[in-house]
Amino acid sequence: MSNSATSASIAGGNTPSTRAKVQAFGGFLTNMVMPNIGAFIAWGLLTALFIPSGWIPNEDLAKIVGPAINYLLPLLLAITGGRMVGGQRGAVMGAIGAIGLIVGSDIPMFLGAMVIGPLGGLIIKKFDSLLENRIPAGFEMIVNNFSLGILGFLLMIVSFYFVGPVIESANNFVTSAIEALVATGLLPLLSLINEPAKVLFLNNVIDQGIYYPLGMQAAAETGKSIYFTVASNPGPGLGLLLAFTLFGSNTSKRTAPGAMIIHFLGGIHELYFPYVLMKPLTIIGMIGGGMTGIAVFELFDAGLVAGPSPGSIFAYLGLTPKGSFIGIIAGVLAAAVVTFLITSVILKMDKSTDDDENLSESIEKSKAMKQEGKQVSQDSNQNQEQDIEKISFACDAGAGSSALGATAFRKKLQKKGIEGIEVKHYRIEDVPQDSNIVVVHKDLLDRAKIAHSDKEIITIENFIGDPNLDELLDRLENISK
Repeated sequence: MSNSATSASIAGGNTPSTRAKVQAFGGFLTNMVMPNIGAFIAWGLLTALFIPSGWIPNEDLAKIVGPAINYLLPLLLAITGGRMVGGQRGAVMGAIGAIGLIVGSDIPMFLGAMVIGPLGGLIIKKFDSLLENRIPAGFEMIVNNFSLGILGFLLMIVSFYFVGPVIESANNFVTSAIEALVATGLLPLLSLINEPAKVLFLNNVIDQGIYYPLGMQAAAETGKSIYFTVASNPGPGLGLLLAFTLFGSNTSKRTAPGAMIIHFLGGIHELYFPYVLMKPLTIIGMIGGGMTGIAVFELFDAGLVAGPSPGSIFAYLGLTPKGSFIGIIAGVLAAAVVTFLITSVILKMDKSTDDDENLSESIEKSKAMKQEGKQVSQDSNQNQEQDIEKISFACDAGAGSSALGATAFRKKLQKKGIEGIEVKHYRIEDVPQDSNIVVVHKDLLDRAKIAHSDKEIITIENFIGDPNLDELLDRLENISK
């Protein structure tokens, strides 16, 4: 496939594939988890150091472990998920709903928080859209505050009695299924799913949606979990790229060493995906290495205290608890050796020499698959950004005078028949980057300039009737003609 064809397939109006939709879902989960990875690592270090089996047991500091995993981490996920969907009000809704889940269940509610957070954001977003342009001027603050409080109260009750038990049952089912694989020694078979999924950029769905939440629950009980390693082991990628370094040809042989260093030390696994796509049979080596790594981790009863992100050898060693270093290192090295041996045989048997073209095509294919997942979640937003002009009224808290001004100005636009302009209110520092115009009181001009020096700022003295607002209205009316 040529570069132009690849680009056309991405930019075209074709219906997104199922894989792309799953990738977009995985990207959504990743965006919910990644901003909070630091908190997960902090909890992992706390666990590794201070629980009774840790490096330096401390009974007092170990008391933080339980509240952190039961309350702090799920609430962070819910707040982030709610904000992604419904802004700051969505973040509050997500937190309110999550506390119902947390109190109403007996397990750390990571999966529940990743559901209830975005759900809370969606609820408040839909509610706000229904009331847009319908709130009388001057009543914005009381409507906004009480709507959030009432809807949050209802979501909290529903979460406590209904959503929590359902999530807990689903979580117990998945946990039991994977524990059955562990008990029967079949856990390495997960590599049959993990390795092909990773090359298709579905790794985020697996890691963030399944293994990491299960790993956190296991780590809370035992201080470590093998689930953090089943899909993030850097060993198979190391073995693959080493084989291409020694036995590849042309471009793949030249580029593999650099990719190997960045992958293994930097943790960017995506760098080896094009090599697998170029020689699809090498997925056998990746699966073999992945299975070997898991088997060795099981043999040594090794695990990590938190999810390694990125999947670098440094992250692995940094999150390895007391007593697991030999097992973790052995699992990574064994995976690398097995993948190297299998891939080397495949490369030696392969007589094709058009690696330059194949690798270029594979890189483009890899980019296309990743971009396709992003495209699903970005298309509608990009279209809106091109067509809709946004005016943001801002004040100190974003709930009083700015809300009044935004409501009054929207009604003036409606009376003039001016459409396609979004008018909303925010706290000064929360004004979206895609705003075209920011309207603030003159006393807040300096503060607005600090936060939004690159935007047009209009100052006013009265949020309802001000000469500068009248000028802005006339200006918009002339543009719309």
